[in-house]
Amino acid sequence: MVYKVIGLMSGSSLDGLDIAFVHLQENGGKWGYEILHADCYEYDSTWIARLKNAIDLNALDYQLLHTEYGHYLGKQVNVFIEKNNLHHQVSLISSHGHTTFHVPEKLMTAQLGDGAAIAAETQLPVVTDLRAMDVAFGGQGAPIVPIGEKLLLGDYTYFLNLGGIANISANINDRFLAFDVCAANRVLNMLAEEKGFVFDDDGKIAAAGNINNELLQKLNKLEYYKRPHPKSLANDFGIETVFPIIKQSSLSIEDAMRTYVEHIVVQIKNSIQSITRNHRLPTTNYKLLATGGGAFNTFLINRLKEVLQEINIEIFIPDENLIKYKEALIMALMGALRWREEYNVLASVTGAKRNSIGGALWLGAEA
Repeated sequence: MVYKVIGLMSGSSLDGLDIAFVHLQENGGKWGYEILHADCYEYDSTWIARLKNAIDLNALDYQLLHTEYGHYLGKQVNVFIEKNNLHHQVSLISSHGHTTFHVPEKLMTAQLGDGAAIAAETQLPVVTDLRAMDVAFGGQGAPIVPIGEKLLLGDYTYFLNLGGIANISANINDRFLAFDVCAANRVLNMLAEEKGFVFDDDGKIAAAGNINNELLQKLNKLEYYKRPHPKSLANDFGIETVFPIIKQSSLSIEDAMRTYVEHIVVQIKNSIQSITRNHRLPTTNYKLLATGGGAFNTFLINRLKEVLQEINIEIFIPDENLIKYKEALIMALMGALRWREEYNVLASVTGAKRNSIGGALWLGAEA
């Protein structure tokens, strides 16, 4: 069976809307994929500001933004379909939305992007709200990509996503566990913006700086890192907790950036060592697949390779399409699984009471 799906992903780094048209093949329970077309539609400054500040809106204005952003997503999908001549080829759209509020301890998570609006604009079936069912079952609702890593990318022990938030997945004897590690690109991008750049190209700004041990120790002592997994982070962790600590240090941007790169590397290493220790894994060689925008940060990746080599972890960087669009690909898979009414979120990852079939279905097509 082949599913022809568009996956949509808007990450916490606010670099844009990732859109991927994929063919998903299922045969006897085994899945394969092909990314046929993919693109990132950058947000303009107005949308960046509106998404960034959505949590400060009153209830009515928030709901109006939810609806407007849904129509925006639908229109962007239509542009994508027109550009790639995909008329009558797409059978389903699966949209992650843009996370605003994430409070799993109170059984709540919220993503902007009204599914009804997307369905009305595209007149196609749409799946949204992929995290909500897991959170309702007491899970963290994050990370949710391990289902795709398990079904589509299963030849690695570790999977690292370096997005606005860094998260890691581990395949322990075919049982997946995962958790958010730390804020990553969201903080690095905020620092780069202070020098007039959207991001730190190849990590050149960080490479020009020096580690400040006092700041590094403050960051590494944050309470979140002491918690056992499963655990997850909201976007505001980087914005409201981490960034003010960095600014209070009064360092140059170069030194702040270099220190924060080291913090990311340390926390990733600590996370892997925690998994190894808690699950009594042998200290043999393991493979790690790194994706997300941070995989293009040469300085960060080289530093990560040096540190993880100490614990026998070899890093692999896949082709550019998978680096950029892995999450959009997996959103498409989660939508297809929802359509099939099969589990698409793993309780072993999130800590929920059980695996769940997540997603609201909106039928925009005519009967």
